[in-house]
Amino acid sequence: MRTLNAAIRAAFLLAAVALVTASFLMLQASAVEAPAAVQAEPQQQLTQPTAEQVAALEKLMNRATMVGHFTVTGEEGRVGAGGKLTEERYELGEVRRLDSGDWLIQSRIRYGDHDVTIPLTLPIRWAGDTPVICVDEMMIPGLGTFTARVMIYRGHYAGFWTGKDHGGHLFGVIEPAKGE
Repeated sequence: MRTLNAAIRAAFLLAAVALVTASFLMLQASAVEAPAAVQAEPQQQLTQPTAEQVAALEKLMNRATMVGHFTVTGEEGRVGAGGKLTEERYELGEVRRLDSGDWLIQSRIRYGDHDVTIPLTLPIRWAGDTPVICVDEMMIPGLGTFTARVMIYRGHYAGFWTGKDHGGHLFGVIEPAKGE
């Protein structure tokens, strides 16, 4: 009986090691660079916002503060490198949709050693009921050139960004303007 129990334990241990190994190999395989078809230019098959959605986004973002964190991947030695969370803060002034469909966002951007106040004209696209800030190779004076996709949903924001030779993730909450 003891031999049978030892054999069952050994088989279970072997199965567990095999499962962990298979999971690790699957994680490694998923880290491989995405195929060219996935990296192709973004599609513009998005929905048009309703007047109510535009008004709700303006109300949420106008004079709000976006407070959160970002990570940096691709270049060690930078603030936020190695997946370390670094605080970021976007203090927004007036936020409104322009006739062109882009959005004018008066912004004070603070992260690391940077503190820049600048008006930004940003494209915001809609995926159903969800606004997504979409910038491609956009030069932001004093900060650099960036590509980003940042989703806004239920008082939160989350997304992915890239700079010249690095990128990362960002996420946080949108604090409404005082008195709202």
